Amino acid sequence: DSDPRTRHAAPPRPHHPPMAQAPSGVPVRLGGSPVPIGPGPRAGAVAPSGQAAADSATGWVRPPGGSPGAAPEAAAGVPGPASGIDARTEARTGGPAPDSGRWRPWRFRMSNEVWGTPTVAGDLLYVTSFEVHALDVASGRRQFKTRDVAWSMAVADGRIHASDGPSLFALDATDGSERWRVSADAWVYALRAEHGTVVTATRGGGVQGWEASSGHKLWELTGAQTDFETPEAAPVLHDGTVYVWQDARLRALDARTGRESWSYPVGDAAACANVPVRVTPAPDGNVYVAAGTRVLSVDRASGRVRWHFEAPAVFLAAPAFAPGAAVTGGGVYLADHLGTVYALDAVTGKDRWRIATEPRPSADPVLVVGGNVHLGAGSALYTLDAVTGTPKWRFAAGGEITGPPAVADGRVHFGSADHCLYTLDAAGGQLRWKLATGGEIAGAPVAEAGVVYACSKDRCVYALDAAKGTGTRTST
Repeated sequence: DSDPRTRHAAPPRPHHPPMAQAPSGVPVRLGGSPVPIGPGPRAGAVAPSGQAAADSATGWVRPPGGSPGAAPEAAAGVPGPASGIDARTEARTGGPAPDSGRWRPWRFRMSNEVWGTPTVAGDLLYVTSFEVHALDVASGRRQFKTRDVAWSMAVADGRIHASDGPSLFALDATDGSERWRVSADAWVYALRAEHGTVVTATRGGGVQGWEASSGHKLWELTGAQTDFETPEAAPVLHDGTVYVWQDARLRALDARTGRESWSYPVGDAAACANVPVRVTPAPDGNVYVAAGTRVLSVDRASGRVRWHFEAPAVFLAAPAFAPGAAVTGGGVYLADHLGTVYALDAVTGKDRWRIATEPRPSADPVLVVGGNVHLGAGSALYTLDAVTGTPKWRFAAGGEITGPPAVADGRVHFGSADHCLYTLDAAGGQLRWKLATGGEIAGAPVAEAGVVYACSKDRCVYALDAAKGTGTRTST
């Protein structure tokens, strides 16, 4: 079926990442590396004979404490201890910071598939591969992993908040020790955490607020929309407010009490062209809503509708807001399922420009950074001028773009179905480097402090020099 509205009409089934498989043992060769690279090592691991030399030759793996080699991630299915972390928790041994001039790219290989977008908090990188794994950003050494499956995860306020489906738990973000655990009374399909509050969405139309420090349930709502029970269509938590789609209305609830501040009759699934309502709270004091073919600007404090815009095609992704630095008065940017990109005046809702690209059945919003609009459509990444809509460049990858791009320091990083991670110059679209992995990039890359982190369906987590890829930095 080629109509995105039809594809999104049926309630999605529960998300279950792929079942674990035994490691294949096949060595992985990467661009710029003459020999196979190994996983990020665990402290005390002993390398197979001859691996130390190989790892040293690639410059990818930094042995812990000077000990040679690395060992692959533990096999799936090994029982864990009663505590919140794996019995093989490693002691942190430190390593050069990514911007120290002595940092080297690294890769960590899991036994199971990795999914989602990695999270960077402080000096740790958190990724989900059935369990939550915490890797040192400087060395790639695993500091700990949890003993429980985590289908949903959010890191906030020094805690890892996660759910294995029927239960909700919180762990210390520095060592993985368990803080609390409660029953969710239903399957948790989405989780958000912010400023001491955890908000969960459960199958069957439930939404719950929890005290993040103790797991105490603060409030619960029933009857929320059940047509689109996916993390992308779940309630949005922002700055102390939860935005919930319930009984054909968009409701703004206090995150601590669950009390309603306002509601607006946005319509049910049929009125919204059988696609989920998408919500973007913006720093200008408004929330921007995409509901089928409509775009609304609603005052976050009062719920008053400031303007609405009607398009000829359905929007599958949330609006993107850019403050006045990019466009006078601010701009709201969206792409419909046909690939037409719209720029709306954030104050008036006036259509400033619209540019056609390729059909785009993606739930990822466009990205507006540095006066440019970046979006993946089909197998190409497009960049448009945010003020005029003038196309600046188009880069064709070897497969469909997977997930949203990351933009930082004048570079665009994105993954493609051709199993490659690309880095382009944000201004001109020139290819700076690309890395071929053994699978599609999962979620989105994360660029921070001159390093780009990415998870691949080859079961690996990569940390690469954002400017050079597999190249290493020289000391200054």
